Amino acid sequence: MKYIKWFEELSKDDVDIAGGKGANLGEMASAGLPIPPGYVVLANAYEEFIERTGLKDEIKEILESYDLSDNEQLEEACEKIQSKIIEQEMPEDIKEEIIKAYRELCEKVGKDEEFVAVRSSATAEDLPEASFAGQQDTYLNVKGEEEVVEHVQRCWASLFNPRAVAYREEKGFDHFDVAIAVVVQKMVDADKAGVMFTVHPYTGERDKMVIEAAWGLGEAIVGGEVTPDTYIVDKKTLRVLEEQIGEKKIMYVRDPETGETKKVEVPEDKRNARVLSDEEIKEVAKVGIEVEDHYGFPQDIEWAIEGDDVYVLQARPVTTLPEEERAEETAEGEEELEGKVLVRGLGASPGIGVGPVKIVEGPEDIDKVEEGDVLVTKMTTPDMVPAMRKAAAIVTDEGGITCHAAIVSRELGVPCVVGTGNATEVLKEGMIVTVDGEKGVVYEGDVRKQLHAEMEREEKEAAEVRVERPARYPITATEIKVNVSMPEAAE
Repeated sequence: MKYIKWFEELSKDDVDIAGGKGANLGEMASAGLPIPPGYVVLANAYEEFIERTGLKDEIKEILESYDLSDNEQLEEACEKIQSKIIEQEMPEDIKEEIIKAYRELCEKVGKDEEFVAVRSSATAEDLPEASFAGQQDTYLNVKGEEEVVEHVQRCWASLFNPRAVAYREEKGFDHFDVAIAVVVQKMVDADKAGVMFTVHPYTGERDKMVIEAAWGLGEAIVGGEVTPDTYIVDKKTLRVLEEQIGEKKIMYVRDPETGETKKVEVPEDKRNARVLSDEEIKEVAKVGIEVEDHYGFPQDIEWAIEGDDVYVLQARPVTTLPEEERAEETAEGEEELEGKVLVRGLGASPGIGVGPVKIVEGPEDIDKVEEGDVLVTKMTTPDMVPAMRKAAAIVTDEGGITCHAAIVSRELGVPCVVGTGNATEVLKEGMIVTVDGEKGVVYEGDVRKQLHAEMEREEKEAAEVRVERPARYPITATEIKVNVSMPEAAE
């Protein structure tokens, strides 16, 4: 087939035709790693689609006629482009191949019609130093030939959603140098799912892994909609060194009747319950190590558990790694400053940011964020990237240290604290605050002088620690914390 390749026919060298996700899935399938079966609609299908239908020239014309640095104009331009891509009739030969491959996939798994995930896979998506994570769309629980065709087209259109266009503008990518492939893969009806970094993403320690887990499908973690459980795991012994049990208020599940993905509340008895057993953590960690060993580089992995089986949904190289020394530098000196602590969470991106609070409830509020403001939101979404670039710091109610918001903040070099539980309630519009992205604390007022003095003292003490105690346990900056909706009730 001209426009389709099965995972087993692809390798990591096929990014130019299958995109980052597609090439990685092909590589893992060929290596015998546990991934659900599927195929890739190659980038040439998208390229021929926009060429043969005349859409390429129309898209160029629209992009050139708008000021893309203005959020309103960006939104309007993208809406026009996406509508044109979705409404355009797909060339028959491309459509036929997509349908034929879907039928074959259903035969492979022994069903007349199977639920599939349809995910975009941009050809520049997972290049080191250019993390496009989350810039294109993913559709879960798609079922039926026509539905698959429609959602492939929607994935093509997602190449021109506002956050993707803004990201390429920021990174200097030509909009037509980035093509898009589409992954079509059997859905895992996950009981629990999450994200794993095979290196500590914040401290850079390569002898530790970070696993985040929540109930149901993994979209709630990736989108930063829940504060997941976080397990810091010793890579050699697979022992849990530290854990933080998040308050998991919502989860995504498949509706057994319609097959649609729906967002539901987590039952009270499971909200603050540990998601993974020690044995499950070991199994997930083993799979992560296999993936890293295969690629020879630290990986950011989405995983899911269905029944007793652990599946890898996708993997990409970790694109932002701090120096490993950070863990040692922050080992000592955890005393509180005298400044008033307003909220606490997880330090997700290092640095200190000071500025007035701007509460962002959704994409409609991003225009009010100005250079030097502290962006405070319930859940930071990829749509907020234009505002994130301007912010002196970012604070969220939900999310963990591997959520999209945390990854993008680290990449932008913006201090970030996630999973505070109640920042949008406690912090008030216009209030001046200091955000310590290292320790995950937000202080009232400007306490930069105190913080800098504290950091100098810690560095001095850490240097003494390295001299006096060179052979103790691995030192970590991560504290064990439990996020609760009412921190004042904690003992």
